[in-house]
Order: sequence, then C-alpha cells, then structure tokens
Amino acid sequence: MLFNLRNLLNAATLRKSSKQLVQHFRSGQPTQTNVNLKGRDLLTLQNYTAEEIKYLLWTASDLKQRIKYKGEYLPLLQGKSLAMIFEKRSTRTRLSTETGFALLGGHPCFLTTQDIHLGVNESLTDTARVLSSMTNAVLARVYKQSDLDLLAKEASIPIVNGLSDSYHPIQILADYLTLQEHYGYLKGLTISWIGDGNNVLNSILMSAAKFGMHLRVATPKGFEPDPNIVKVAEEYSKEYSTKLFFTTDPLEAASGANVLVTDTWISMGQEEEKAERMKAFHGYQITMQTGKYAASDWTFLHCLPRKPQEVDDEVFYSPRSLAFQEAENRKWTIMMASEMAIRAAMEGSGNFA
Repeated sequence: MLFNLRNLLNAATLRKSSKQLVQHFRSGQPTQTNVNLKGRDLLTLQNYTAEEIKYLLWTASDLKQRIKYKGEYLPLLQGKSLAMIFEKRSTRTRLSTETGFALLGGHPCFLTTQDIHLGVNESLTDTARVLSSMTNAVLARVYKQSDLDLLAKEASIPIVNGLSDSYHPIQILADYLTLQEHYGYLKGLTISWIGDGNNVLNSILMSAAKFGMHLRVATPKGFEPDPNIVKVAEEYSKEYSTKLFFTTDPLEAASGANVLVTDTWISMGQEEEKAERMKAFHGYQITMQTGKYAASDWTFLHCLPRKPQEVDDEVFYSPRSLAFQEAENRKWTIMMASEMAIRAAMEGSGNFA
C-alpha cells in the first residue's frame, strides 16, 4: 500500500515538474500546457502537434535530470510489462529499452523473429490481441510501417514505433533532446542532412519545423525522401515559417548549418544494394572540410552504428560530435515514451500536465 502511494506521488511530481518545463522551454511559450495523450500510439511524429512533441521532450529531460543527476528512485512502471518486438537487431534500442524500463520498475519482454513471426505463423490481429492481454504496451522495431499501423489498430494497448522502414520517431526525439542540452534551445537552428532519404530523415521532415528549425537536405539522385512526406514537410515549413531546402550537393546543404547529420548508407535489408549505394554516395562523407561550410558552432549527429565512409574519424571523435550523448538519450526518450503511453492508458483522463 505504501509502495503504491509512493508511485502515485512520484507520478504527480513528474506531472508537475514537466508542466514547469513546458512553461520555461527556450523555444517559445506554448499555446497550451494540458496535453491529453489518452489512447495515443507513437507511430510517427506527424500525428503529434508542436506542443505535444515538446511535452514528450520535457518529460524525457525531467526523467534524466531526476534519475541520473539527482539520484531519485522512480518506480513509475512497477508491475507493468512491455513487449519488445525486434524484427531488426539493435544494440542501442534493445539496451535503452530494457535498462530504461527496468529502471522505472517494469519488466521488458524481448521477442525476436525466433519468438514471434508477425503475420506468418499467427496473424497480426491475433498477435495484437494476445499481447494486449498479457502486457501493458508494445515497442516494435519492424521492417514495414504497415505492420505497426495494423498492430495499433488491433491492439488495446499503446504501440510505440522503435523503427520502421518509414519512420524512427524515438531516434529523432533523442536527437532533439541532445541538441536542446547542447545549445539550450532548438528554435532557429539549421539542420543539414547529408545522406540517404531514409526513415530518420522522414522523422526530421515530420517534426523539425514544429520547433522552428530550418532543414537543408542533400541526397544523391535516386535516393530522395518520399515525395508524399516532402509535401507534408513543405506544408509544415510554410505553417511555421521555416526554411526547407533540397539539393544533391553535400557542401551546399552544409552551408550555414548548426548541425550536420548523417546515417548509414546501407540499412538492414539493403545489403544487396551495397555496390550501387557506395557508388551513389561517393563524396557524401562528412569531414572537417564539410564543417568549413557550416556555422562556426556546428555539431555532428549520427544515430549509429557508424561506418567511416559516412563520417571520418576526425569529425566522429572530435568535441563537435554529440553521437554518444545522442545514443544515451535514446534511453531517456524510450523511458519517457513507455511511461507516458502506459500512464495514458491507465489513467481515466489521460491528462498529464
């Protein structure tokens, strides 16, 4: 009884402190501080407003400050379980999810393709209903976004996108948290993406303008992001009065940028395209020469794992690289997403602020 009361008090304190963070966020005063996430999945940041995304980040930051720096014990997920579906392997996603969920008192259940075959031995509908009866939420790292969409439709518990072929929202939240910690603000920053038009870029396109950030994108011909996603990003750019620029020239994309970002050129499932991709991405390696075109305070991000052809050692291991801070922040954003999703499902109102 005392333990449950302590959990309730911790949750109430988290709501209060997160509201204070909302009110003092450097990117601008929010239009609302009461954010309702009841019944919400985290599949893509396109489905979240600017204030809702900011709230997610404020909560992740608050968890990090209270647990890592203040040493507080917050068993907010005591007695809760999380199903972790991993069609694609990952060092950071698995470690951050298992350690983070356990740190909050919950029990993560790791399921690989040896344990669960989405839509093969059992339909996605049946899998969603079974998981809903035994766990409190699902974090799924899958190939097809459509599988996540169907899981979310059929499940009665929250679904969190750990990665799909279309989006990687947890990664981008970690990136934004890292930039907020480094610069102290997000509004007005210019991000330069130099690389493949992949799921990570898609998530940036769906969210950067909502923070008032400008985006400059360089991709080789034939490797551009999805035109439908670009169209939405252009609408966001107009709505939030930001600049959005596309080119095939990496140095042009780097011009004036505060943040240089790249990712793997060859994602899992694209191994047969290696020769073609290595040829297409020639000249896209980020080096100190690339940085000469960027702003004087430029930094570097990479979601890892990193290959030397994507960014050389001089940049990757320099003080300008925030890649390892970025990797750690995956833990705090996944903890935030898990805690908030389960709390939203459990609480009657879903009102956290």
